[in-house]
Amino acid sequence: MKRVTESDSNYTNLEQLSTLDLLTNINKEDQLVALAVEKEIPAIEAFIEACLLRMKNNGRLFYIGAGTSGRLGIVDASECPPTFGIDHGIVVGLIAGGDKAIRKAVEFAEDDRNQGWEDLKAYNITPMDTLVGIAASGSTPYVIGAIEKANDFGLLTAGICCNPGAVLSSCVQFPITPIVGPEFVTGSTRMKSGTAQKLVLNMISTCLMIRLGRVKGNKMVDMQLTNDKLVDRGTLMIQEALSIPYDDAAKLLGEFGSVRNAINAYTNK
Repeated sequence: MKRVTESDSNYTNLEQLSTLDLLTNINKEDQLVALAVEKEIPAIEAFIEACLLRMKNNGRLFYIGAGTSGRLGIVDASECPPTFGIDHGIVVGLIAGGDKAIRKAVEFAEDDRNQGWEDLKAYNITPMDTLVGIAASGSTPYVIGAIEKANDFGLLTAGICCNPGAVLSSCVQFPITPIVGPEFVTGSTRMKSGTAQKLVLNMISTCLMIRLGRVKGNKMVDMQLTNDKLVDRGTLMIQEALSIPYDDAAKLLGEFGSVRNAINAYTNK
């Protein structure tokens, strides 16, 4: 059976289209992605609730993928510490071919069925951890092999793919399958499929961090203060929350190191 992600584009003779026509049609296809993700909300919710229980008991969240899918997992994982103030190593992204594959494709790395689990073992995996396999096709050997071993080892497993009836969906406990249809450029899954995967990853990590208490109201009160923009944002949060002058808020932030700690120290003095 031909995969949806490999099926012919709904458009042809792309090289003959104007720039405006190309942009308009790409955008038209992109608008279908959010609707495909919406249909998967019940599946995403069920996975988050199961993962949350483990993370509340010191479990970690791992993403694993190859190519674009692997890079998306790494991006989502790497943004959790600065955004939510969690330690590095709580959410981890792995890519076939290792860190060098983030920038440059490593030939045939995704075809090694055993390497994914070997890469995970370097993190002293425990049965309390969770593994999310990311593969637009749903058939990447590097991902499938890791998921199968993770199941045997007692991890919670989920899969994000964009093909109905994919191998990945059949071997994970929580399949998440936004079907976005043919890509604008046939088979270029960095486009709609990649966008769908990014949206799902945003939902997973953001909901988990909120449920773990890393957001207050709608503010990132545990964010890391790694540049002047974020220091200013944190100062404004404190100023608003405590109704104090900006300079006083800045002094509190500098003294206590985070928005949460500064607000708590002020309100509890």
